[in-house]
Amino acid sequence: MSIRQTSGRGRRFDSILDTVGDTPVIRINHIAPGNVTVYVKAEAFNPAASVKDRLALNIIEAAERDGRLKPGQTVVEATSGNTGIGLAMVCAAKGYPLVVTMAESFSIERRRLMRFLGAKVVLTPKGLKGFGMYSKAKELAEANGWFLASQFETPDNAAIHENTTAREIMADFAGERLDYFITGYGTGGTVSGVGRVLRAERPETKIILTEPANAALIASGYVNTRNDAHQPTESHPSFEPHPIQGWTPDFIPFVLQEAIDKDYYDELLPVAGPEGIAWSRRLAAEEGIFTGISGGSTFAVAMKLAETAPDGSVMLVMLPDTGERYLSTPLFEGVPEDMTDEEWEISRSTPTAQMAAE
Repeated sequence: MSIRQTSGRGRRFDSILDTVGDTPVIRINHIAPGNVTVYVKAEAFNPAASVKDRLALNIIEAAERDGRLKPGQTVVEATSGNTGIGLAMVCAAKGYPLVVTMAESFSIERRRLMRFLGAKVVLTPKGLKGFGMYSKAKELAEANGWFLASQFETPDNAAIHENTTAREIMADFAGERLDYFITGYGTGGTVSGVGRVLRAERPETKIILTEPANAALIASGYVNTRNDAHQPTESHPSFEPHPIQGWTPDFIPFVLQEAIDKDYYDELLPVAGPEGIAWSRRLAAEEGIFTGISGGSTFAVAMKLAETAPDGSVMLVMLPDTGERYLSTPLFEGVPEDMTDEEWEISRSTPTAQMAAE
């Protein structure tokens, strides 16, 4: 076997922002059942390590083009973390101040990453859930004349997925089978944007949407109220706290409503948080693919679907981010900082560089 080689990308980049998108589709080789072929779209390959880099970039650039965002104006947004990290990267590269509002329940590493990228992070009480941090961002924007990024309402969200994510999928599966596309939702931009293209150009591909079993907002049949700007005016009554950070805020975003109204999904399957954690751990330990609870949860749904899928089916699973966003969450519970008994035994098997016994 010859040594692996690389040849460069054939171009030099003028900005970190030019590296957003074109994330790889990777085959699962060990943990998928033999009757199906499973691929994952690894969004951690984006420069700030999540799918939300796409919408963060387009929200800012679209607002620059039409004059909604003025030079030097402060950007503000409510986020569970990944959109905020993406916006922090974009704002740092373009020179905009950024203020993020985030419920205190989300992982500590997310707020530290945003601050490291130059953003200010305003925490809101966890008891007020996502609607609380959303209301705070809106209030700050109105009080200070800041630009509200509006990831949950803006058409710039689904548009970037229609023009990048979906086009990448179409190119990577050109002339090949693609029987299932499986995704969760946060803002709804991925399923709405990709759904537009798959419904028009690959109608044979079934779109599977998933949400937390204990926060099944779409399955409830109830749509929360919104104002004339399509902003939520209440917390959804079917919401309960769940461990799948980045998924399913406590309201149905307006961006997601398009996918609901236009039937951009063929099946809605719930998933329990512990299942997502278990499959995230398996993807890391048995495939070398490092993804968070949201990616593990989407993959869990694919594995459940594989039990009844026709033999030979081809699946593509969205993995939204990297597992490093979850170091302080239940995903890493039980992963020790100090050496295990087995590791101590390995260390003691040779005499050099021994640690002192605890």
